[in-house]
Amino acid sequence: MKEKLSFLPKLALVLFCLISLTYIAILGQSLLAPLLFSFLMALLMLPLANYLERKLRFKRSLSTISAVILMIAVVAGVVYFFGNQLSDLWSDWPLLEQKGAESFIELKTWAYQNFKINIPEPASYIKESQSKALATSAAIVGSTLATVSSTFLFLGFTLLFTFFILNYRRVLYTFLTSVFKEEHRQRVTEIVSHIQQIIKRYIIGLFLQMFIVSLLLIIVLSLLGVKYAILLGLIGGIFNVVPYLGIFFALVVSCLVTFATAGAAKVLIVLLVFVGVHAIDGNVLMPLVVGSKVKINALFAFIGIVVGEMIWGISGMFLCIPYLAMLKIIFDRVDTLKPWGILMGEEHKPGKKKRVYRITKKIKLEEKD
Repeated sequence: MKEKLSFLPKLALVLFCLISLTYIAILGQSLLAPLLFSFLMALLMLPLANYLERKLRFKRSLSTISAVILMIAVVAGVVYFFGNQLSDLWSDWPLLEQKGAESFIELKTWAYQNFKINIPEPASYIKESQSKALATSAAIVGSTLATVSSTFLFLGFTLLFTFFILNYRRVLYTFLTSVFKEEHRQRVTEIVSHIQQIIKRYIIGLFLQMFIVSLLLIIVLSLLGVKYAILLGLIGGIFNVVPYLGIFFALVVSCLVTFATAGAAKVLIVLLVFVGVHAIDGNVLMPLVVGSKVKINALFAFIGIVVGEMIWGISGMFLCIPYLAMLKIIFDRVDTLKPWGILMGEEHKPGKKKRVYRITKKIKLEEKD
């Protein structure tokens, strides 16, 4: 019998594999980032493609094309809406500059009256920044064009990969189950099917959570009379996918816009609204629509966000949480990897009852596992 590796060689092998995978991820960002995002989109569009193929008797390629076209229509609608809202917001940019100048004068007066501190005028810094911006204008234009072109390349790769994954989904599934030995194939098939169901539920839960958070923010901000309530609500819902950092970024943007268009009084109200919606999301929505089995604890979620941003930037921040959840699902169902699943998840509390929220006598919402 072969001797098992001791701790240090095994640790060195694990570290070497992690470093190699990270290096490959950095080199292959242009290919791997849209591929992983396409896998999530394919799982989301899979029920529609199956319905068109089985119920309406569409061919595989036709059902796949129909699902991808629907996804393109939804993305195009969202982009068009955001473009209109941002163009309106850009017209209010002078208000933000004016409010900033007035707030600086008030801060300067308050500091001098209370602490005898004389804050210098920011004119010199502004002139210096303007001169630097003019000197580097060519580099700024070049980087902007590169960003736009890379975004379109990312979207193009995403659409193509989504089509191919949906179109060849049975080939990929057969390959995955055929990799392992015959005596393990039955168990592998069960694990893959179970993982596929849970991942699909998780992704749908994330989108449902995003929709509910956006709707709550839009309704509350509209009732409070905050300008651009729809735009701010959508930003809050979309960035809520990135735990902790996402809601903070959305809060900063919303406070700045509200400060520029409504004054400092409503900024405090917007702050309280975001805190309240975030509390509802973390304590009610997340257990109901996502469940605890795929919930990543705050430590690993934060580490994943930081590592994802270091490797792939913003796209890495959005992709890290769903794929960490997938890893946790796999770890929980493989005996040798169960300790890692426990480490990534929330603390298990034995005997804890599921929370049930009763809407009516016949309608109730129960916390998922």
